[in-house]
Amino acid sequence: MKINETNRIGAVNPYQKQKDARVAGAEKAKQKDEVQISAAAKELLTTSKASGADRTKHIEELKNAVASGTYHVEAGKIAEKLLPYLKE
Repeated sequence: MKINETNRIGAVNPYQKQKDARVAGAEKAKQKDEVQISAAAKELLTTSKASGADRTKHIEELKNAVASGTYHVEAGKIAEKLLPYLKE
């Protein structure tokens, strides 16, 4: 007695799923990734490069103020900047 008849109705080729997966994978492989940088991001990049010397000077001043203990944190300004994020 045969348990797996090859010509029965609804017979499934066990390799068909593998073949379908390979074909789908090949189609996905043909797609290419794409990156788009917004105009705002480009503007930020150019401004950050242009003010590199000023930024370095400002950072050094902040480091010195923190090291000497004269740096003052304005809690009101920090709270104003955080408030929009906390409202969401």
